[in-house]
Formats: sequence, structure tokens, C-alpha cells
Amino acid sequence: MRPTARHSGCAIRPSGFTLVEVLCCCAVVALLTGLLLPALAGAREAGRAAACSSNLRQLALASDLYAGDNRSSYAPGAPDYLANRTRWFGARASLSLPFDSEGGPLSGYLGGVGGQSVRRCGSFAPSTASSAAAFERGCGGYGYNNAFVGVRGRWAGPAWLVETDRSGAPVAAFANPSAVIAFADAAFFAGNGTPGLIEYSFTEPRRWPGDPSQRPEPSIHFRHHSGRSKSAPGLAAAAWLDGHVDSVPRAFTWSSGLYGTPAQDALLGWPGERDDNTLFGGR
Repeated sequence: MRPTARHSGCAIRPSGFTLVEVLCCCAVVALLTGLLLPALAGAREAGRAAACSSNLRQLALASDLYAGDNRSSYAPGAPDYLANRTRWFGARASLSLPFDSEGGPLSGYLGGVGGQSVRRCGSFAPSTASSAAAFERGCGGYGYNNAFVGVRGRWAGPAWLVETDRSGAPVAAFANPSAVIAFADAAFFAGNGTPGLIEYSFTEPRRWPGDPSQRPEPSIHFRHHSGRSKSAPGLAAAAWLDGHVDSVPRAFTWSSGLYGTPAQDALLGWPGERDDNTLFGGR
């Protein structure tokens, strides 16, 4: 007689996963990815913000070194402004070209090729439209307080009148340097029907120095952290005249409507609750 095979009574299950198990695994992975992505994005932005603060600290140091070498006067922000070919960071050969990183008052103090890496913020992605090339292209992601720090002027009643743009203001002109912005995250409307923002060399004050009854378009860019909605307008990194760097929230914004895009949607505006130029060195 042939021996018969013995069975344990347990069914032999085929190896591998069932479709239901695969779908469950995919759902779990998708759920975990959805939970982790915001945290990873937040970590990346925190890293970019830290690098931005470091850049601004180096700009403030460069400004101090310049003043030490130039009779305690800060660098001019746009010397010979009417010629429109020189900025604090560099110069250009003609008005149709972007600014180069050499030839500016601070170029030799920024390291490297005019400090190109120091002037780049990882959170800023400017428009590359060719129509913006002849405006302020080449300045990077930061603006200088040219209105008060980058010129030498005098008070005539409530107005601040420029005496010369070939020299910055004396260091002694600012009684409280820890409360005066030197550099900050900056950008400007692209305009001419071009969406997005472009590089801009200056942090414009809350009101025009020569006519405080009028406002400029804002140029401080509150691009860090939660700055992606009207309810969470984000933060701007700022370097102050005493050299310290911090992040400031937007307190006010305004736009004339000339450029189409509302300033609040572009994350542009000003810090500070007072509606004057005290944070820039004015009244």
C-alpha cells in the first residue's frame, strides 16, 4: 500500500501581499508624507532665514568697515544718482545693462566677486523678465536705507533735503543706531504687465523724506516663514546700524495701484507701528 500524505489541517497561504494590504500601506505612506512635508518645508525655510540673517550681518559689518575707512561716514547708496550707473554694491557701464558686482562703494568690503553670495537670499525668487534688466537687476535680494543713511542731508522743517548723494550720512547723525534700519530684505513690483517681483537696491522709508505728506511704494519684502497669505504676512530680516540683525513683522502696507499687484499680496510693506520714518533715521 502507498503511504498517504498527512495534513495538519491548516490551509497553506500563498506568499506576497493582497491588494487590500498594498492599498493600506499606500494610504499610510501618503498620510505620513502629508504630515512630514510641512515640517520639512518649515525646516528648509528656517535654514534659509538663518542664512539670510547671516548675509545681512555681513552687509552691516561691511558698512561699518567702510565708515571706519571714510571719515566716519556711511557708504553712499547711489552716488551721482542722476547718472543712474552706480549703487552701493556695484556699477554698470550703460543704463541698458544690469548692475555688475564691482565698482560700488561697498564692493571691496563684501568679499568674493563683489559679495554676490552675500547679497542673495534663498527665499527670494525674482522675476527674470528681460524688461526688468535695466532697472535694478544685479543688486540681489537686499535693499539699503539710502533715503537717510546713504546720503548726506539736512532738515528743512519736516522735510529732509539731500545735500549730496556722493557721501553717506555721518555715523554721528544717528543717536540711536540700534533703532535705525541699515539693510533689509527688499523687492519691488515688476510692472509693465510682468508678474512677480524684481530685485531692488533700496529699503524705501514709510514717507518720502523730501515731502512727508507722500508715500513711496513699499520695498521691504516680508518673505520669510508664514508669509504666504494676507492673514500671515511673514517676516523680513533686517540689519540695524549697530550691527544686530533680527526679523520684523509687517505692520502696514500701501500701494498706489500703479503696478497692478496689491502690495499685501506681494508681501511688501513696512515694519513699525508709527506712521513716520523713525525706523529709517527720520522724524
